[in-house]
Parts: sequence; structure tokens; C-alpha cells
Amino acid sequence: MPEITSIRERLVFNSRGDKTIEIDVTSDHKFTGRACAPSGASVGKYEAQSFINNDPVATLSNFKNINRKFLGLDSSDLKGLHEKIKEIDTSENYSNIGGSVAYALTIASIDSASKSLEIPFYKVLNPKNDSVNLPYPLGNVLGGGAHAGPGTPDLQEFLICPVVSKNIEEAITLNSKIHKELKKSIEKIDHKFTYGKGDEGGWAPNVFNDKAIELVESAIIECGYDPKSEIRMGIDFASSSLWNQKKGLYEYAREGVARTSEEQLKYASGLIRNYHLIYAEDPLHEEDFDSMAMLTKENPNCLVTGDDLLVTNKKRVNIAAPKHACSGAILKVNQAGTLYDAMEFAKECNSNNIKIITSHRSGESVDNHISHIAIATNSVMIKTGVVGGERVSKLNELLRISEYGLIEGMAKLSNV
Repeated sequence: MPEITSIRERLVFNSRGDKTIEIDVTSDHKFTGRACAPSGASVGKYEAQSFINNDPVATLSNFKNINRKFLGLDSSDLKGLHEKIKEIDTSENYSNIGGSVAYALTIASIDSASKSLEIPFYKVLNPKNDSVNLPYPLGNVLGGGAHAGPGTPDLQEFLICPVVSKNIEEAITLNSKIHKELKKSIEKIDHKFTYGKGDEGGWAPNVFNDKAIELVESAIIECGYDPKSEIRMGIDFASSSLWNQKKGLYEYAREGVARTSEEQLKYASGLIRNYHLIYAEDPLHEEDFDSMAMLTKENPNCLVTGDDLLVTNKKRVNIAAPKHACSGAILKVNQAGTLYDAMEFAKECNSNNIKIITSHRSGESVDNHISHIAIATNSVMIKTGVVGGERVSKLNELLRISEYGLIEGMAKLSNV
């Protein structure tokens, strides 16, 4: 077994310039794995707590005092690592050790084991997979909400998925092509467009929601593709950020519109049908399992996906699955805490036929581990963004993985 022989930790900065924690794990005195914890701008209330008392410095200091407890462990034993963390922190949300530590430590350990065992990262996580399919890159090409500035759409992400592509290189190329064409589409209606982008690299124009999706559709058509069948669109509504619980309304502040739950359901369903969306993330707020179930039933050809609804939490899947509240699930390891938590979540989703979409966060690093995690969990899509070094690093890793010779092709998107 690869044995953990040393651990180092440090404060670093993510793509938004915020402090976060990076951990190095060395196995057998020479095989070093590294992982940096990301962070989200749109955060579900059931997510793991990134830092002790929201203080990365205190979180780092605390881990320095306890990191010796992990020496001697098998760096490839994800469950053993998880159990040792839970011995130290018995809280539900990792508030005593910090979710950032739980994330970085477990991923760095598997990274180290991968190098020691001389097998790909995804193979350490899923050794029985002799042949795999690559996830489709789900690209954020236009942004609003918490990921962009004032004047941008209320909805958080307008996305594209190149289902026409036969391989990962073609898929990445098509997403990049649409992203570039979209800039031209925006320029046609806004001659003062300054080429501003949101946190994840999607263009951030001063337009309302309906116009935003029309612009994306136009860019796809201009590039010679059919948005109904070849390069399909998606939306991350991030509805929990719009929901005013006291008023019982979804408040689209930038657009000056408020919708009841019934109106929100109708609005989301209308967008799915009118634009043949392949993907709709968090179209209702994080507690509205019943409305999500209605939307899922009404739209079998769209991945109605839970992010804030599920927060990569196995217990939330156990609520959603009997209700058929979603057909897709976002997997973000740092929502869960440890990588073991995330893998258990993935097992639960797969056993309930809920398709997995492995995702980056808006505050990212150049780490590429989620490309391997997407493969190990049989994810049908991966959300990485389209441009920016911290986004492209994940896409380039998929290209490298495609050289291994074990790849069957792209993921199977049956029924959508």
C-alpha cells in the first residue's frame, strides 16, 4: 500500500483572489499529490462549511496541529481517510476541521496514490472500470446572477452542450467556437460592450434573461448548428438566490419581475420547451422537491438537475429519489466535504438513475482532478467553463485521458 509519509499545507489564492487552502500529501517519501480547495459564490445552505468560523488562516493553523494524525495511513484508502477525518470532526458540515481541509486532504491523497501506483487518478477511485466514456463538456458561455455584475441577467448561467461531437477534442472546439461567436452576437446589439466576463468566463452583457438565451441560440445557428439537436442549450437558474421566502416569491430584481412558485414552474417549463433545453439546473428553490418533481415529469428530454437541492449530499438524494424530483445531479466535492462523501453521493445517484454532472466552482484553481472524478462517477457531463486557465486545465486533462486507450467514446445521453 502507498503510505502517507508527510503532509504540507499552505494558504493560496483561488481564481477570484480569495484565500483558500492547498495541501500536499507525499506517499512513500517520494510521490507527492496536491489539491487546492475551490469555493462557490452561489452556496446552498446544506453545503459543507469551508473554513472554521469562515477563517482560512485559523483553519490552516488548526490543521497544522493535527496533520500528524494522518501519517502512516494508506493514501489510496479513501474510506480510511474519511473515517480518520470524522474521528477528529464529528460535525455534520465539517465545521471543526473545515470542508476545505477535508476536500484538499482526500484529493491530494488519491493524487499521491495515483503516482505511487502508476495508474490514473480515476482508476484509483474506480479500479473495476476497464473502459470508460468521457463526459460532454457543459460550457458556460453567458453569465449573470451571483457570477456576474449589475445589469447582467438574473439567471446565473447560460450553457451549451455539443451533443453532436464524436470525441472530446471536437466537443471542446465547438464550445470555444460558440463562445467566440457569442461575443459577435452581443456586439451587434451593444456597440459599447466591453467584453466583460463573469467568474467562470461566460460573457456578462447588459441584457435581460430572454434576450440572453436568444443570443446564445443565435450564436449556435450562426456557427451552422441546430440548437434543437446538435449543440443544445442549458440554464442554471440558481433559483434559491432569487427566492424570497418571506414573500413567497422569486424576485428577478434586475428585470423588475416577481413570480409565484406556480409562475416560476411555468416559466422554467416554458424555457425548457421553447428552446429545447437539454439541461435546467435548480429551476426551483432548494426546498421545493414537489415542484421539481412536476417539472421533471413534464420534461423527460431535459436533465432537470439539482445543485442547491442536493448539495452533493447522499441524504438529500434519499429525499429526492422517491419523489423523482430530478433527473440530473450536480457533483461538487467541496459541497460534500471529503471525496469519499462525494463518491457515496455518486453511488446513490447512479443507483437511482439520476445522471451526474461533475462541476467546478466559480472560485477555482488550476487543479484538474474533477476530470478524473467525472469519469470515475460515470458522469454524463462536466461543467468546467469554456475559457480561462483554471477552466481549460480540466478540459485539457480530458484530452490527455483520451490518449490512454481505454476510452470507448462520449457519455451516453439517452432520453435527452
